[in-house]
Amino acid sequence: MRVMNTVKTGCDDPKDVYSAACPCRNMLDLLANKWSALALGALEDGPQRFGALRARLQGVSPKVLTQTLRRLEDHGLVHRDVYPEVPLRVEYSLTPLGRDANVPLAHLRTWVERNIDRFPDPD
Repeated sequence: MRVMNTVKTGCDDPKDVYSAACPCRNMLDLLANKWSALALGALEDGPQRFGALRARLQGVSPKVLTQTLRRLEDHGLVHRDVYPEVPLRVEYSLTPLGRDANVPLAHLRTWVERNIDRFPDPD
């Protein structure tokens, strides 16, 4: 897991998301990503294998899902368990930080579903 270093960023307040130099922007970028928000939501019900996640997240390519899971793991939101079996089994699960992040993301997902009819047609 990567630990954010706020000492060398040139940021006066590492918790000011509006400051361009602050590291919290990286986390906001990660969490605001469609596939990140959906992957975290898909993991709410417990550990899942890659294939199950890919099936649940309709439309995601294997490459994008792999990149998304790696970023979530690098930021401490997802844990990857590798079981030394034949064939190798890998499961992904939420960390405590991932469960915490899922609270506002779940509200956002629910809000979008409830209000989709209110949005103008993009065409």
